[in-house]
Amino acid sequence: MLFNSYIFIFLFFPLTLIGYYGFNYAKKYKAALAFLIGMSMWFYGYNNIYYLAILIVSISINYVLISGMTKTSSRRLKRLFLWAGILLNIGILFYFKYYDFFIDNINSALKAQIPLLKLMLPLGISFYTFQQLSCVIDSYKGECEKYSLLEYALYVSFFPQLIAGPIVYHNELIPQFQNTDNRKINFENLSRGIYAFALGLAKKVLIADTFSGIVTVGYNNITDLNTTSVILVIVCYSLQLYFDFSGYCDMAYGMGYMLNIKLPVNFNSPYKAESFADLWSRWHMTLTRFFVKYVYIPLGGSRRGKARTYLNTLIVFIVSGIWHGANWTFILWGTLNGILITVERFTKISSLKIPKIIKMTVTYSIFTFTCSLFRSASVKDAGMLWTRLFRGGFGPVYQPLIDTFGDLTEMKFLYRAGLGGIMTSYPWLMLSLFTVISLAACFTLKNTQEKTAQLTLSNKKFLVVVILMLWSIMSLSGISEFLYFNF
Repeated sequence: MLFNSYIFIFLFFPLTLIGYYGFNYAKKYKAALAFLIGMSMWFYGYNNIYYLAILIVSISINYVLISGMTKTSSRRLKRLFLWAGILLNIGILFYFKYYDFFIDNINSALKAQIPLLKLMLPLGISFYTFQQLSCVIDSYKGECEKYSLLEYALYVSFFPQLIAGPIVYHNELIPQFQNTDNRKINFENLSRGIYAFALGLAKKVLIADTFSGIVTVGYNNITDLNTTSVILVIVCYSLQLYFDFSGYCDMAYGMGYMLNIKLPVNFNSPYKAESFADLWSRWHMTLTRFFVKYVYIPLGGSRRGKARTYLNTLIVFIVSGIWHGANWTFILWGTLNGILITVERFTKISSLKIPKIIKMTVTYSIFTFTCSLFRSASVKDAGMLWTRLFRGGFGPVYQPLIDTFGDLTEMKFLYRAGLGGIMTSYPWLMLSLFTVISLAACFTLKNTQEKTAQLTLSNKKFLVVVILMLWSIMSLSGISEFLYFNF
């Protein structure tokens, strides 16, 4: 089930709010947790019951291992449970996400014919696997309390963050489920949550999905693009990725607020970053901290000299690339980002006294270039795109890109509202304005978490929410998945 769907907005989430607060009002606290788990399972298994079975099995086995570690005092037995948990979680993730990629590369290298499984990737498996892995490791360290099965199952399956994060630690989420103050409706939180959800839905439906059509046309017709069109396409993808993930995070954050659950901030205006290190401290923040805690620090962090620090940083980014997908494009993308971070730290270039706007522009431009590798279907496609970028020559924008944008209902409305003449004379103008305005918003506007924290209720804010919700809902005919569902 998608956040940006009619069934979610008009049926699923209203029922969730009514049922959860209804059980709590009747002082049926365990029933309230069980109801929220049931709704989360419905949410996850809505499109594929097979996915739900995998999630339930994963939760059950991990809970047994974690419970075993909290009950035993035997160091040897705890270590056995730890490695069983690590191998189980990594094994499941490898089987569904990387097996075919691994075998395909073996077949290519050895001219073998090992059959591929061609398995469908269960939604969110990378997210809930890492979340449970963190709990397994913390249990071994004695940093995890003994939780009930209901509390643990809800911690893993809580639908706002189940499919695309944030990756939440047990001590951040479960205590909020246990807090009696969170069991009754808080109208201030409800207002903040609706506001954040409306902004997130608008980002996804009105902005990210608009750029999605342009990006798809561009990447499907790489050989037809000139330098001008390639620049437009890769900038549009950077904006699609930004508003898609930002929109999801806003909606997740908002739904958490409405249920009196505060999820950790996962996206903090990364295009305002003045360096790559700054950017990665703002983008997918909970994934970054996971790798720092469970990969970077165990490798030695920055405690073993500069050379080892640079190597550990590079390893983390390579692992991050692998996490994002079973494709050489992701691995090379992660490696490239690791190299850029390492060079930045080695040269200390980010400490130079350069105007902020220049630092932001350079950081954004380099990151956008790396994203062209991230989006490409293959390394070969990325190479073709870069060839067109540097050798395609400047000229008119590829017409199908303009046509795709012109097919929007909003553009047809503006055409009939009196702007038809200028839109015909300068067909690239509206697309260019939309792109520039969206990019300027990334660089200058406050993010949703800041706006939500500073929210003061007013008729103006109410009107903004109503307009955004109505406009977004009217644009839901072309429902699309969030990009991070693929990871």
